[in-house]
Amino acid sequence: MRTTFRGALAALALLPALALGAPAASAAPSPSATASGTPAPATKAGTSFLTAVNLSPGQDANVAVSTGDYLYWAFGASEGQTPAVKLTVNLAAGADRHGPQTWSVEVFDGLRRRQACTAGTQNATGDQNTTALQLDCTLREVRTWAEPWSGDPLPGTYYVRLSVTDAPQPDLGLAGSVQLHVAAKGNADNAQPEGGELKAPLVPPVGGGASTAKAAAPAAAEEHWYTGWFSGWNSRWYWTIGGGFLAALAGVLGYHLTRHPRGHRPARYGAVPPQSGPHHHHEGYAERP
Repeated sequence: MRTTFRGALAALALLPALALGAPAASAAPSPSATASGTPAPATKAGTSFLTAVNLSPGQDANVAVSTGDYLYWAFGASEGQTPAVKLTVNLAAGADRHGPQTWSVEVFDGLRRRQACTAGTQNATGDQNTTALQLDCTLREVRTWAEPWSGDPLPGTYYVRLSVTDAPQPDLGLAGSVQLHVAAKGNADNAQPEGGELKAPLVPPVGGGASTAKAAAPAAAEEHWYTGWFSGWNSRWYWTIGGGFLAALAGVLGYHLTRHPRGHRPARYGAVPPQSGPHHHHEGYAERP
Protein backbone atom coordinates (compact mmCIF):
# COMPACT_ATOMS: atom_id res chain seq x y z
CA MET A 1 0.00 0.00 0.00
CA ARG A 2 2.83 2.37 0.87
CA THR A 3 4.59 1.59 -2.40
CA THR A 4 1.49 2.48 -4.39
CA PHE A 5 1.05 5.74 -2.51
CA ARG A 6 4.67 6.75 -3.09
CA GLY A 7 4.33 6.06 -6.86
CA ALA A 8 1.26 8.29 -7.05
CA LEU A 9 3.13 11.13 -5.29
CA ALA A 10 6.04 10.82 -7.73
CA ALA A 11 3.65 11.08 -10.69
CA LEU A 12 2.01 14.17 -9.22
CA ALA A 13 5.41 15.77 -8.75
CA LEU A 14 6.14 15.45 -12.50
CA LEU A 15 2.91 17.17 -13.59
CA PRO A 16 4.19 20.76 -13.18
CA ALA A 17 7.28 20.02 -15.21
CA LEU A 18 5.20 18.52 -18.01
CA ALA A 19 2.80 21.45 -17.97
CA LEU A 20 5.69 23.89 -18.38
CA GLY A 21 6.95 21.96 -21.38
CA ALA A 22 10.06 20.47 -19.76
CA PRO A 23 11.11 17.44 -21.87
CA ALA A 24 11.12 14.21 -19.99
CA ALA A 25 13.60 12.63 -22.43
CA SER A 26 15.45 13.73 -25.57
CA ALA A 27 13.39 13.08 -28.73
CA ALA A 28 14.91 10.64 -31.22
CA PRO A 29 15.56 12.04 -34.73
CA SER A 30 13.00 11.10 -37.40
CA PRO A 31 14.23 8.27 -39.60
CA SER A 32 12.63 9.89 -42.66
CA ALA A 33 14.68 13.11 -42.47
CA THR A 34 18.41 13.81 -42.51
CA ALA A 35 20.32 16.16 -40.22
CA SER A 36 19.90 19.03 -42.70
CA GLY A 37 16.10 18.66 -42.67
CA THR A 38 15.76 17.24 -46.19
CA PRO A 39 13.83 13.96 -46.62
CA ALA A 40 15.87 10.80 -46.62
CA PRO A 41 16.34 9.18 -50.04
CA ALA A 42 13.73 6.64 -51.04
CA THR A 43 15.02 3.08 -51.15
CA LYS A 44 12.22 1.56 -53.24
CA ALA A 45 10.74 1.88 -56.71
CA GLY A 46 7.43 0.77 -58.17
CA THR A 47 6.99 -1.68 -61.01
CA SER A 48 3.98 0.05 -62.65
CA PHE A 49 2.07 3.34 -62.67
CA LEU A 50 -0.17 2.10 -59.86
CA THR A 51 2.74 1.12 -57.59
CA ALA A 52 5.01 4.11 -58.33
CA VAL A 53 6.84 5.40 -55.24
CA ASN A 54 5.88 9.00 -54.42
CA LEU A 55 8.77 11.39 -53.88
CA SER A 56 8.22 14.42 -51.69
CA PRO A 57 9.70 17.80 -52.75
CA GLY A 58 13.48 17.64 -52.50
CA GLN A 59 13.56 13.88 -51.94
CA ASP A 60 15.95 11.72 -53.97
CA ALA A 61 15.97 7.97 -54.53
CA ASN A 62 18.77 5.47 -54.07
CA VAL A 63 17.54 2.05 -55.12
CA ALA A 64 19.09 -1.36 -55.70
CA VAL A 65 17.75 -2.68 -59.00
CA SER A 66 17.73 -5.79 -61.13
CA THR A 67 18.63 -5.44 -64.80
CA GLY A 68 15.51 -5.73 -66.94
CA ASP A 69 12.95 -4.47 -64.41
CA TYR A 70 10.71 -1.45 -65.00
CA LEU A 71 11.14 1.19 -62.28
CA TYR A 72 8.55 3.91 -61.53
CA TRP A 73 8.65 7.02 -59.34
CA ALA A 74 6.10 9.84 -59.00
CA PHE A 75 6.55 13.51 -58.12
CA GLY A 76 4.42 16.64 -58.16
CA ALA A 77 4.90 19.77 -60.26
CA SER A 78 3.02 23.08 -60.14
CA GLU A 79 2.48 25.84 -62.69
CA GLY A 80 5.50 27.89 -63.64
CA GLN A 81 7.99 25.13 -62.81
CA THR A 82 10.32 23.39 -65.24
CA PRO A 83 11.02 19.90 -63.85
CA ALA A 84 14.28 18.12 -64.58
CA VAL A 85 15.04 14.46 -63.86
CA LYS A 86 18.60 13.20 -63.46
CA LEU A 87 19.60 9.56 -62.98
CA THR A 88 22.82 7.67 -62.45
CA VAL A 89 22.71 3.96 -63.29
CA ASN A 90 25.51 1.90 -61.75
CA LEU A 91 25.89 -1.19 -63.91
CA ALA A 92 26.90 -4.64 -62.77
CA ALA A 93 30.53 -5.66 -62.87
CA GLY A 94 31.96 -5.82 -66.37
CA ALA A 95 33.13 -9.40 -65.83
CA ASP A 96 29.51 -10.49 -65.30
CA ARG A 97 28.12 -8.75 -68.38
CA HIS A 98 28.05 -10.24 -71.86
CA GLY A 99 27.60 -7.15 -74.01
CA PRO A 100 26.47 -3.53 -74.13
CA GLN A 101 23.34 -2.34 -72.31
CA THR A 102 20.98 0.51 -73.26
CA TRP A 103 18.91 2.25 -70.57
CA SER A 104 16.10 4.73 -71.18
CA VAL A 105 14.20 7.27 -69.04
CA GLU A 106 10.69 8.53 -69.82
CA VAL A 107 8.39 11.01 -68.09
CA PHE A 108 4.58 10.83 -68.15
CA ASP A 109 1.94 13.22 -66.81
CA GLY A 110 -1.06 12.41 -64.64
CA LEU A 111 -3.00 11.12 -67.66
CA ARG A 112 -0.05 8.85 -68.52
CA ARG A 113 0.78 10.82 -71.63
CA ARG A 114 4.45 10.73 -72.52
CA GLN A 115 5.96 14.19 -72.19
CA ALA A 116 8.69 15.37 -74.54
CA CYS A 117 12.11 16.29 -73.18
CA THR A 118 13.48 19.65 -74.28
CA ALA A 119 17.02 18.76 -73.20
CA GLY A 120 18.97 15.86 -71.79
CA THR A 121 20.04 12.33 -72.64
CA GLN A 122 17.07 9.99 -72.55
CA ASN A 123 18.92 6.93 -73.87
CA ALA A 124 22.45 5.87 -72.96
CA THR A 125 24.45 2.80 -73.95
CA GLY A 126 27.40 1.35 -72.07
CA ASP A 127 29.77 -1.43 -73.10
CA GLN A 128 31.46 -3.91 -70.78
CA ASN A 129 34.04 -1.34 -69.70
CA THR A 130 31.37 1.20 -68.65
CA THR A 131 30.60 1.28 -64.94
CA ALA A 132 27.85 3.96 -64.84
CA LEU A 133 25.42 5.70 -67.18
CA GLN A 134 24.07 9.26 -66.88
CA LEU A 135 20.48 9.95 -67.94
CA ASP A 136 18.50 13.18 -67.67
CA CYS A 137 15.35 14.79 -69.03
CA THR A 138 14.19 18.41 -68.81
CA LEU A 139 10.48 18.94 -69.36
CA ARG A 140 8.69 21.97 -70.70
CA GLU A 141 7.38 24.61 -68.34
CA VAL A 142 4.21 23.51 -66.60
CA ARG A 143 1.29 25.59 -67.83
CA THR A 144 -1.70 26.85 -65.94
CA TRP A 145 -4.11 25.51 -68.54
CA ALA A 146 -4.16 23.97 -72.02
CA GLU A 147 -6.54 23.04 -74.79
CA PRO A 148 -8.16 19.59 -74.42
CA TRP A 149 -6.54 18.33 -77.62
CA SER A 150 -3.00 19.43 -76.70
CA GLY A 151 -0.39 17.49 -74.74
CA ASP A 152 1.04 20.44 -72.83
CA PRO A 153 2.29 19.71 -69.28
CA LEU A 154 -0.24 20.70 -66.63
CA PRO A 155 -0.02 20.90 -62.83
CA GLY A 156 -0.29 17.55 -61.12
CA THR A 157 1.53 14.27 -60.75
CA TYR A 158 4.33 13.16 -63.06
CA TYR A 159 5.76 9.67 -63.43
CA VAL A 160 9.37 8.70 -64.12
CA ARG A 161 9.99 5.34 -65.80
CA LEU A 162 13.45 3.81 -66.07
CA SER A 163 13.91 0.68 -68.16
CA VAL A 164 16.43 -1.39 -70.09
CA THR A 165 15.65 -1.23 -73.80
CA ASP A 166 18.50 -3.44 -75.05
CA ALA A 167 20.66 -5.95 -73.19
CA PRO A 168 21.97 -9.49 -73.78
CA GLN A 169 19.68 -12.20 -72.50
CA PRO A 170 22.21 -13.57 -69.95
CA ASP A 171 22.55 -10.08 -68.41
CA LEU A 172 18.91 -9.85 -67.37
CA GLY A 173 18.65 -10.10 -63.60
CA LEU A 174 22.12 -8.75 -62.80
CA ALA A 175 22.23 -6.51 -59.73
CA GLY A 176 22.84 -2.76 -60.02
CA SER A 177 21.81 0.51 -58.40
CA VAL A 178 20.15 3.76 -59.42
CA GLN A 179 20.31 7.28 -58.00
CA LEU A 180 17.45 9.60 -58.94
CA HIS A 181 17.27 13.37 -58.41
CA VAL A 182 14.31 15.56 -59.36
CA ALA A 183 14.81 19.31 -59.57
CA ALA A 184 12.50 22.14 -60.59
CA LYS A 185 13.24 25.76 -61.32
CA GLY A 186 10.74 28.57 -61.37
CA ASN A 187 7.49 29.01 -59.49
CA ALA A 188 3.96 30.34 -59.95
CA ASP A 189 5.24 33.94 -60.09
CA ASN A 190 7.31 33.09 -63.17
CA ALA A 191 4.44 31.42 -65.02
CA GLN A 192 3.60 33.02 -68.31
CA PRO A 193 0.07 34.44 -68.48
CA GLU A 194 -2.07 32.15 -70.59
CA GLY A 195 -5.40 33.90 -70.23
CA GLY A 196 -6.95 30.97 -68.45
CA GLU A 197 -6.88 28.84 -65.34
CA LEU A 198 -6.99 25.10 -64.76
CA LYS A 199 -10.23 24.42 -62.90
CA ALA A 200 -10.55 20.66 -63.36
CA PRO A 201 -8.13 17.85 -62.43
CA LEU A 202 -6.20 15.96 -65.04
CA VAL A 203 -8.09 12.75 -64.21
CA PRO A 204 -11.92 12.94 -64.29
CA PRO A 205 -13.59 12.17 -60.95
CA VAL A 206 -14.97 8.71 -60.26
CA GLY A 207 -18.55 8.37 -61.43
CA GLY A 208 -18.38 11.36 -63.75
CA GLY A 209 -21.39 11.74 -66.02
CA ALA A 210 -23.75 9.89 -63.70
CA SER A 211 -26.10 12.89 -63.64
CA THR A 212 -26.61 12.66 -67.40
CA ALA A 213 -27.31 8.93 -67.41
CA LYS A 214 -31.09 9.40 -67.38
CA ALA A 215 -30.99 12.02 -70.11
CA ALA A 216 -29.00 9.66 -72.33
CA ALA A 217 -31.30 6.67 -71.75
CA PRO A 218 -32.46 5.04 -75.01
CA ALA A 219 -36.06 5.53 -76.13
CA ALA A 220 -38.49 2.68 -75.54
CA ALA A 221 -39.15 0.43 -78.51
CA GLU A 222 -42.52 0.72 -80.25
CA GLU A 223 -44.90 -2.15 -79.46
CA HIS A 224 -47.49 -3.82 -81.73
CA TRP A 225 -50.28 -6.39 -81.23
CA TYR A 226 -47.90 -9.18 -82.28
CA THR A 227 -44.90 -8.04 -80.25
CA GLY A 228 -45.55 -10.47 -77.39
CA TRP A 229 -45.76 -13.46 -79.72
CA PHE A 230 -42.19 -13.29 -80.92
CA SER A 231 -40.45 -12.06 -77.77
CA GLY A 232 -39.64 -13.51 -74.41
CA TRP A 233 -38.54 -16.96 -73.32
CA ASN A 234 -41.10 -18.80 -75.53
CA SER A 235 -40.29 -17.01 -78.79
CA ARG A 236 -38.15 -19.88 -80.03
CA TRP A 237 -41.13 -22.25 -79.79
CA TYR A 238 -43.18 -20.02 -82.07
CA TRP A 239 -40.36 -19.84 -84.60
CA THR A 240 -39.87 -23.62 -84.45
CA ILE A 241 -43.56 -24.42 -84.99
CA GLY A 242 -43.92 -21.81 -87.75
CA GLY A 243 -40.80 -23.03 -89.51
CA GLY A 244 -41.96 -26.65 -89.36
CA PHE A 245 -45.38 -25.76 -90.80
CA LEU A 246 -43.86 -23.84 -93.69
CA ALA A 247 -41.47 -26.70 -94.44
CA ALA A 248 -44.34 -29.22 -94.54
CA LEU A 249 -46.43 -26.98 -96.78
CA ALA A 250 -43.52 -26.52 -99.16
CA GLY A 251 -43.01 -30.30 -99.32
CA VAL A 252 -46.66 -31.03 -100.15
CA LEU A 253 -46.77 -28.34 -102.81
CA GLY A 254 -43.58 -29.58 -104.42
CA TYR A 255 -44.81 -33.13 -104.49
CA HIS A 256 -48.09 -32.07 -106.13
CA LEU A 257 -46.33 -30.08 -108.84
CA THR A 258 -43.80 -32.78 -109.71
CA ARG A 259 -45.96 -35.94 -109.50
CA HIS A 260 -49.37 -34.61 -110.69
CA PRO A 261 -49.06 -32.42 -113.78
CA ARG A 262 -52.02 -30.46 -115.00
CA GLY A 263 -54.69 -32.30 -117.09
CA HIS A 264 -55.82 -35.98 -117.07
CA ARG A 265 -53.33 -38.74 -116.72
CA PRO A 266 -52.84 -40.80 -119.98
CA ALA A 267 -53.81 -44.45 -120.28
CA ARG A 268 -51.42 -47.01 -118.86
CA TYR A 269 -50.30 -48.31 -122.30
CA GLY A 270 -51.00 -45.22 -124.31
CA ALA A 271 -53.64 -44.53 -126.98
CA VAL A 272 -54.23 -47.06 -129.79
CA PRO A 273 -53.21 -45.59 -133.18
CA PRO A 274 -55.97 -45.51 -135.93
CA GLN A 275 -56.22 -48.61 -138.20
CA SER A 276 -56.23 -48.51 -142.05
CA GLY A 277 -59.43 -49.37 -144.09
CA PRO A 278 -60.08 -52.49 -146.28
CA HIS A 279 -58.87 -50.88 -149.53
CA HIS A 280 -55.68 -49.55 -148.06
CA HIS A 281 -52.47 -50.86 -149.62
CA HIS A 282 -48.85 -50.08 -149.13
CA GLU A 283 -46.66 -48.62 -151.74
CA GLY A 284 -44.46 -51.16 -153.62
CA TYR A 285 -47.03 -53.95 -153.65
CA ALA A 286 -49.31 -54.67 -156.69
CA GLU A 287 -52.92 -55.32 -156.11
CA ARG A 288 -53.98 -58.93 -156.76
CA PRO A 289 -56.72 -59.62 -159.28
